[in-house]
Amino acid sequence: MNTRVTELLGIEVPIFQGGMAWVADGDLASAVSAAGGLGIIAAANAPVEWVRGEIAKVRSRTANPFAVNIMLMSPNAEEVAKLVIEEKVPVVTTGAGSPAKYMEDWKRAGIKVIPVIPAVALARRMERCGADAVVAEGCESGGHVGEMTTMALMPQVVDAVKIPVIAAGGIGDGRGMAAAFMLGAGGVQVGTRFVVAKESNVHPAYKERILKARDTDTIVTGRPNGAPVRTLKNKLARELKELEDARVPFEEFENKAAGGLRRAVVEGDVDEGSLMAGQIAGLVSREETCREIIESMVREAEALLGGGGRG
Repeated sequence: MNTRVTELLGIEVPIFQGGMAWVADGDLASAVSAAGGLGIIAAANAPVEWVRGEIAKVRSRTANPFAVNIMLMSPNAEEVAKLVIEEKVPVVTTGAGSPAKYMEDWKRAGIKVIPVIPAVALARRMERCGADAVVAEGCESGGHVGEMTTMALMPQVVDAVKIPVIAAGGIGDGRGMAAAFMLGAGGVQVGTRFVVAKESNVHPAYKERILKARDTDTIVTGRPNGAPVRTLKNKLARELKELEDARVPFEEFENKAAGGLRRAVVEGDVDEGSLMAGQIAGLVSREETCREIIESMVREAEALLGGGGRG
């Protein structure tokens, strides 16, 4: 399945695994890359030496391309930005800010830079500052979200920029992948389905909640505070919604939410943990290997598209 994205990155299939904090480690990233997609290590707020170790883990298991996702608002962003150059990481994806200040150094090092964006204006800005591609992420996705849906966002971004566009948000099978190609995508980014992959180190209780989710089981909290997050509905989500409706100070809301993702991913606390998942969770019903996920998506998409890639 050849597209501009596979040609740009030297990968076999145009499927990215989302750079999900506490989830996207070297085990998951290496499995996705070995299966022909683009595995991504999420640096998030992790110590720099942890990121270095996960890079080494991926390289010990596959020679295929992989990426590191840098959350630009992280206090460790500056150090990780230097680390990816030292380690000769082939691809960097970014979120929560602009990578402009690092772009010259990254490009000089031969790194492909792919920011995640929620709107057309940001896509244009990233293209101007030298991005090789962008991930256009709709609000159907899990975790931090924008306001536009993938269906509305994708064609507008494709029309606005000349660089390849990867679709994200609400994509969990070959039908979603084929639909994204028809909207002009050169690839797709998948998060929630990879959370429950056999190689994912997410706590079994968290996986079980995704596997049992229905179509209406996600909720977005944090919009009034300017940091909307989509999660599965649980005790924490209900309490955050109550605080939001009561218009409590931002600090009180943040204190309640703090550490929620770690509680879910590591400790398996499905009541007080932040169970980040996209609206596609209701479609995810079984635990599979990363290779099985990728191969089934490609087979289904190719059948719908008549055997050829797009983008």
